[in-house]
Amino acid sequence: MTAIPSTEFTEREQHILKLLVDQYIELGTPVGSRTLSRLPGIDISAASVRNVMGDLEQMGLLKSPHTSAGRIPTSKAFRVFVDSLLEVRPLDAETVDSIRTLLDPALGEQALITAASNYLSVFTHMAGMVTVPRRDDKPLQQVEFLPLPERRVLAILIVDGDEVQNRILHVEREYTKDELSTFARELNAEFLGRPLAEVRDRMRADLERVRDDMDRRMRMMIDVAGQAFGGEAEEGDMVVAGETNLMTHAELGDMEKLRDLFDAFQTKRDIFDLLERSVSADGVQIFIGRESGYDALGECSLVTAPYERDGRLLGVLGVVGPKRMSYDRIIPVVDVTSRLLGAALNLRAR
Repeated sequence: MTAIPSTEFTEREQHILKLLVDQYIELGTPVGSRTLSRLPGIDISAASVRNVMGDLEQMGLLKSPHTSAGRIPTSKAFRVFVDSLLEVRPLDAETVDSIRTLLDPALGEQALITAASNYLSVFTHMAGMVTVPRRDDKPLQQVEFLPLPERRVLAILIVDGDEVQNRILHVEREYTKDELSTFARELNAEFLGRPLAEVRDRMRADLERVRDDMDRRMRMMIDVAGQAFGGEAEEGDMVVAGETNLMTHAELGDMEKLRDLFDAFQTKRDIFDLLERSVSADGVQIFIGRESGYDALGECSLVTAPYERDGRLLGVLGVVGPKRMSYDRIIPVVDVTSRLLGAALNLRAR
């Protein structure tokens, strides 16, 4: 996500570029030199503005649609605009209060995730997305094992107080109901209230430490338990709202582009991967066009921010829409929503 440093622009070029991008975001149509020359703060002629626009085009920052004499910003221009020229103002207190009220800690985790995704969609008129917290961050409340035919075991995990996870395990031999009950009783006694990540790591460490000399009963127990607690969050665990909002944006109106974008939402893999890449970054991240690495998002921008609980990263939320989005409005709402979602999940966990 590199851009031309603003120091390589003259002050006039920066000013003209900012005005042109602002106009394009507001109107969605190519911007001509005459239009810019009439804006407040411009003290040069339309011909001089046109010369500056020509220089910006040579830098790869503007392009001219074949049907218009005006210019539109390229992805490179949006990157310069976001990194160097954008003025982001904090959200007003009323909007912050409305988000805080919506993200009520009394709601269940899934309801909070859905509420955050819906709010981002409604506020921005684009698509809102929130990845579901990783399972292994949740505390274990209870585990039970039931025998199934064909060397399978049903593991029933109750985590975080109210979430039930069922997993089918493929094991090395048939286990009796009594054996599985004993395994469950010992695991519940040792790991009650521990995060699944800790349970998984402890079981893996135990397996490595005693692999060569542990007795047959311990080997069987860890065979079952290691699978039950070894699962990662499923790829694509993400709540998406407002996909159809994208159809209202003219630059995404090409049916082939829309079809690619909706395919990306349906599979969720590309966008989920992009969101997950954002988790390791601090604060708001912005991917413009093909910076994402995915062709389906070539005409889009993605604004994301991670959310956390007790200092531990849980997931990431964001907004996807056309590159012509109001970054000054969307960046702060994504930032605040991520913080308030984390705060609500934190209060709920206490």
